[in-house]
Amino acid sequence: MLRLTTAFSRDCDRVSRRSFLQVGALTGLGISLPILLAAKQARAAGSSGAANCILIWTRGGTSHHDTFDPKPEASVSVKGEFGFIDTAIPGIKYTDVCPTFAKEAKRFSLLRGWNPKNGSHGTADQYVMSGRPVSQAVRYPTYGSVVSHHLGFKTALPPFIQLGTEIDRRMGGGTPGLLGLEHGPFEISSDPSADNFVVRDITPPTGITSERIDFRKKVLARIDQLQRRGDIQPGAFDALDETYKTAFNMITAPETKGAFDLAKEDPKLREAYGKNKFGQSCLLARRLIEAGVRFVTVTDGGWDTHQNNFKSLKDKLMPRVDQGLPQLLIDLEHRGLLATTLVIWLTDFGRTPQINAASGRDHWASAGFAIAAGAGIPAGTVVGSTDAEGGFVTKDEYLTEDIATTIYAKLGIPTDLIATAEGGRPVRLIEGREIKEWM
Repeated sequence: MLRLTTAFSRDCDRVSRRSFLQVGALTGLGISLPILLAAKQARAAGSSGAANCILIWTRGGTSHHDTFDPKPEASVSVKGEFGFIDTAIPGIKYTDVCPTFAKEAKRFSLLRGWNPKNGSHGTADQYVMSGRPVSQAVRYPTYGSVVSHHLGFKTALPPFIQLGTEIDRRMGGGTPGLLGLEHGPFEISSDPSADNFVVRDITPPTGITSERIDFRKKVLARIDQLQRRGDIQPGAFDALDETYKTAFNMITAPETKGAFDLAKEDPKLREAYGKNKFGQSCLLARRLIEAGVRFVTVTDGGWDTHQNNFKSLKDKLMPRVDQGLPQLLIDLEHRGLLATTLVIWLTDFGRTPQINAASGRDHWASAGFAIAAGAGIPAGTVVGSTDAEGGFVTKDEYLTEDIATTIYAKLGIPTDLIATAEGGRPVRLIEGREIKEWM
């Protein structure tokens, strides 16, 4: 049983307001890392055999009907506008907006038996990305935050990085919750497909040389010494010292610079992923895993298709994912990384069987899909099924809690994990069963 505490995060919050000058001394480097990097590298003694994870999050609720669980025999008002194509798995069809997924269907496992038990945005981001329903009493942490706390740093790079900002945080989705801010994701909002792609807080501005970094480091040390004399919280300052040391190590480490330098990739490979934000985020996720990041979340928005569902999926949404995600699996396999990297695609919920008057589909809380590959997931399999209209699971039903339990099991994290909330109250983080077909 693991006990997780948040005492340091509270100390750090109190100190940070009085330590504005220390942080300000580094603003020329774009550093705003102190809280994030309070998780010391000493915690890197986690299970060396644990897998890594890339989570694909399509915000809004990707339609299962119009992608991976079509109903060719249903009425037009249910089956929609798309055609249906055979996949590499005999007897399994997808819609015709998933041609690459259909061709590469033996590289991953499709869960058609997911019951989301929720149809609300915000709630979905918290529930699906933590495995625990929204609670007013407890802020449950997202998967990457638990990985950060339990396994810690592997290299100078943070253990948990998020690419893109497409997560609804109203209910705490994608956040560290009770584990404390130091285990939140290092968030990268810039577009890796842009020619001028830089990473805030890591890439020094133009003109800031290594010599200037060293000089500012020395200035910061002198300021710390002056403030330390009259300070009544030396322990908190010691913690901040460790944090700033980690920040400097992160900025100056060769693996940091190399991980984000997409120009080093073969242009043909970059084209294979797709020269768009999603495709290049998938490529960057692979590079981050190679560089020692344990958990990467790739976010993509625009999937709440109440209107123009079919046009949006065909012209904009599915092409970038149909190109980028299968290529990620191919690339990971070619580099020998897929066996130790869990890749999982999750979304808010499913969408209604009936098409609405705006040529869209609304939220649906009783059926949806998930896709998983790597880390020992049996590829080329389909788990579960839904009824003739895709409204309800009829075989091998699994809940969000079960997906969470399976993720943790694949990452080598105990499924009886206990955290300690405010007031010393024990909180169980995982309450599901493993998806046996994925183990």
